[in-house]
Amino acid sequence: MGIFALQSPAGGFLDEDMEHFNKAFDDWCVQFESFEDALLIAETLEKGKGVEIVEITPLSYPKYFFHNLQGNIHATRQLEDKIICIVEPSMGANFRIAICDLKTKRVRLTQTRYKSALSVEGTFSNFSLSQI
Repeated sequence: MGIFALQSPAGGFLDEDMEHFNKAFDDWCVQFESFEDALLIAETLEKGKGVEIVEITPLSYPKYFFHNLQGNIHATRQLEDKIICIVEPSMGANFRIAICDLKTKRVRLTQTRYKSALSVEGTFSNFSLSQI
């Protein structure tokens, strides 16, 4: 279910112009359906580019796959066909748990708000689908 991208050692993703790196992975970044396709392009770049091929998945980069997911993602895990995330909707806001459905691409935030990352971690690590 993943796609492949070219990433600089500093962490940016190669942009479609093949010259610059975007800090965030978005629609303007070069994307490949297979590792082999990415390798073909990576080998044609200048030696100084120093790119790595990375796989982007809903678990590693949920904001790309779930466009309705807003805010800073602090942790993710998968439960069956759902990606569960700790989300800080905006800077300084209370933390929430987001449930992202891989089949429907819908995102739902739980009603409970947590004041700190530590207070949400226990709930996050013990979260089960029976709670929703």
